[in-house]
Amino acid sequence: MKRIEIWDLSERLEGIQTIKSIKKILGVSEKRAIYLVSRLRKKGYVKTTQDKDNVRVYKISKKNVIPGKSYTEVINESAPLGIFVSKDYRIHGKKPSLEETLIYAIKTKDIRTIIASLSLFKKINNWPFLYKLAKKENLIRQVGALYDVSRTIIKIRKMTKRFRNLSLPKKTDKFQYIIDKFKSNNFQDIEKKWKVFIPLNKMDLEEYKR
Repeated sequence: MKRIEIWDLSERLEGIQTIKSIKKILGVSEKRAIYLVSRLRKKGYVKTTQDKDNVRVYKISKKNVIPGKSYTEVINESAPLGIFVSKDYRIHGKKPSLEETLIYAIKTKDIRTIIASLSLFKKINNWPFLYKLAKKENLIRQVGALYDVSRTIIKIRKMTKRFRNLSLPKKTDKFQYIIDKFKSNNFQDIEKKWKVFIPLNKMDLEEYKR
């Protein structure tokens, strides 16, 4: 097989691939497919994760070589299992902060993105900045509720007393949703505490334990 130029190779394999799919697209052996993925990775075209069956999954894109990072990439650096989205927002020239990424994840209203983002609480330490961002988007109680959910599955950094005291609802506050019409069967105590309906159940979180 003739040597394929990196640019052409990245175009032919653009998207989410496995070794099996690469073999089929290019008509090559498994050994050759692994070699070609290695060439692409060295040039920065490949982001690698594993699916729930521990099969390596490759997100191949020319966008990966553009300076900066996307919110999804920041989440995947912390999450036990990677996520893929059809539209990924890359912040050119910079890496989004953990706090910005968490707010982004909640705003997506996507179950898998929200679950994966719970791992961000392991590293978040700028609580004043997180409060500022959450207040701007009217997501303060949602952040608090998801923090308490994350504590049930992973070891995370402690929320500051100031953040908690400023965030807990008043008696007159009404319940809010994270995702419209979704409620929990397992986290009702957290729902009552924060007056936020949680769109997750314990089974949803099993594969994200680490």
